[in-house]
Amino acid sequence: MAYLSEMQAIEEILEVGRRMYQRGFANANDGNISARIGENEVITTPSGVSKGFMTEDMLVKVDLDGNILAGTMKPSSEVKMHLRLYKEMPDIGGVCHAHPPISTTFAAAGIPLDQAYLQEAVVLLGVVPVAPYAMPGSVDLAESVVPFCGKYNGLLLEHHGAVAWAADPIHAFYRLESIEYNATIAMYSRLMGIERPLTKSQVNELLTLRPAWGVTAGGVPEGRDDE
Repeated sequence: MAYLSEMQAIEEILEVGRRMYQRGFANANDGNISARIGENEVITTPSGVSKGFMTEDMLVKVDLDGNILAGTMKPSSEVKMHLRLYKEMPDIGGVCHAHPPISTTFAAAGIPLDQAYLQEAVVLLGVVPVAPYAMPGSVDLAESVVPFCGKYNGLLLEHHGAVAWAADPIHAFYRLESIEYNATIAMYSRLMGIERPLTKSQVNELLTLRPAWGVTAGGVPEGRDDE
């Protein structure tokens, strides 16, 4: 595993925070971002700060058990979930959690994003399941993501929001954007009354692209029967 340098991690977290805020994924002080910079070191966002207005001195360095190694602010209480993801998936280097409005609506309804509507989503994202309800910042929230680790690229958190992970914070945010976009397409399809996913054969053909595109997880989105 090649980790980001501390400065690279800081720059990516601040940039993702700005994008997250500008996209309306994290209102007020919502959301949290982290980057793994070593076997036992993680840079994470602070509690109680808007992600669109963070500065370098606000970020906190913790170990994988949540002990503060550097920084003057308190880390987000939801860092427990990030740390559990890093422990379960040693090959990831970035986690991004926010409350994008459309995908969070699906999370509130307990509806997974499991239909194969878009080619790129089948290959790069796959299924986005719903992790069961847990109190924010709790150990239960951290435990709720464990059954999905290594199998998917992101999750909806029931009545809460969405979380995605990747090799670094920027690519974790890209996946979060993909979750929101896929949720938007699913919503419009339902509003139109025309739910027409790709066929099962088309889905299986698209899945053959994953190795070449560097995708190792995602499950198999549901397609319609071949005509």
